[in-house]
Amino acid sequence: MTRNAVLISADRIERLILLVRGEKVILDADLARLYGVSTKRFNEQVKRNRRRFPKRFMFRLTADEKAEVVANCDHLTARFAIRAES
Repeated sequence: MTRNAVLISADRIERLILLVRGEKVILDADLARLYGVSTKRFNEQVKRNRRRFPKRFMFRLTADEKAEVVANCDHLTARFAIRAES
């Protein structure tokens, strides 16, 4: 383990898992936070290294799915409200 490594509890990770389209998923914003990077940077790295991920690794939420996820996840509501005002 590196000096900067931090252990994250399984409970914390389990709270980030959502059920979307019958699949267990973690949102890019939550994964980025776990890795300590911005969502933009996280997505850039995933895009740059796409061949390392299985085809089913990711998908985009529809507008309706996004609205439902934001409405049901307290930790996202404030972030998306701020982003919408910008």
